[in-house]
Amino acid sequence: MAGLRDVRPREAIAALERAGGVVRPGKGDHVNIKMPNGQIITFSGRRGAIKIGVLKAMIRKAGLTEEAFIRLLEGD
Repeated sequence: MAGLRDVRPREAIAALERAGGVVRPGKGDHVNIKMPNGQIITFSGRRGAIKIGVLKAMIRKAGLTEEAFIRLLEGD
């Protein structure tokens, strides 16, 4: 779980793109990512780290496991 701490929105967006997500514009500073499973994940454009509970919910919605998401964060 230490790998999910201090994940920035840009890092999470890049990881979800590696998982097959397509970035789409959202309202204001938000970004929408459409995943291959049909789910749309919305990120705020804020610069701070994503809260761990919010991040876990986004990972589940994307259809990924936490371990797979950590691997995607690392770029593997």
